[in-house]
Amino acid sequence: MTTSEGEQGGGGAGAERTPGGGGAARAEERLEQAVRAAEQALIEFEIAVETFRVEVENFSRLHEQKLGPVYARLEELDARILEARAARSDDPEDRRRADEARAGLMPIPGVEALMNGWMDSDGLFPEATAMLTDQPVRPPQRVRPSEEARKLYRDLARKAHPDLAQEDKERARREEFITRVNAAYARGNEAELRELAEEWAAGPELKRVPSAGEELYARLEWLSRRKELLTLVARELEDSAIGSMLRLAPDDPDALLDEIAEQLRAQVTEREAELAALLA
Repeated sequence: MTTSEGEQGGGGAGAERTPGGGGAARAEERLEQAVRAAEQALIEFEIAVETFRVEVENFSRLHEQKLGPVYARLEELDARILEARAARSDDPEDRRRADEARAGLMPIPGVEALMNGWMDSDGLFPEATAMLTDQPVRPPQRVRPSEEARKLYRDLARKAHPDLAQEDKERARREEFITRVNAAYARGNEAELRELAEEWAAGPELKRVPSAGEELYARLEWLSRRKELLTLVARELEDSAIGSMLRLAPDDPDALLDEIAEQLRAQVTEREAELAALLA
């Protein structure tokens, strides 16, 4: 056998062994690609859930500020109607209903915080009374992130998300940073988000360490569990009263609140007429 034949033979043997090792490497590479794809998908899902959470929170605040006084007025009228009926009938059951309704309206410590600035232990604030009588009032605070703020938030979440960390120290750094990003986004602060983007861009560039096959499988399992938890959070948000209302008018929630307010004011007028008739 010549030298060239021996070299060719050696090359042939090596060629026969290569597919086994190369196949394992390719399998691990495909697994790592699957993990990276799952990470990005989870981040996008978290961005969507967090965006909806902010929208629900802001709409809830606006709902309470705009409709809270009207609901309070309706409850007061209902209690007074029951009391007037009990006074007329002198029926113990009517008196019990009236007492229960009145007890539900009794002031409690900390009610100002619960009513979000519309009522304290002495009753409705002037702004609430003015809203009920259609007088000019201080407009409720609106926090709706702009499209630019949304874009900045999404970019930051994709780059700095804690799920992309490979070490505990780096995860802690990212979690602290993302907490600040979430707070700025919840306030709709576009300028602050830009500053945070510059801060992150100036930070250390971390190298990703390839994971072993076992770690990649464990990572996929963790991502799956995380997605299940986020799915539950998203479902709770969507099924909540405020979330359901927001889905009815995602493009113009203010118009929905105005419509509800008009219906509630009509109910107030009906209750006032009913009470006046009972007291006549």
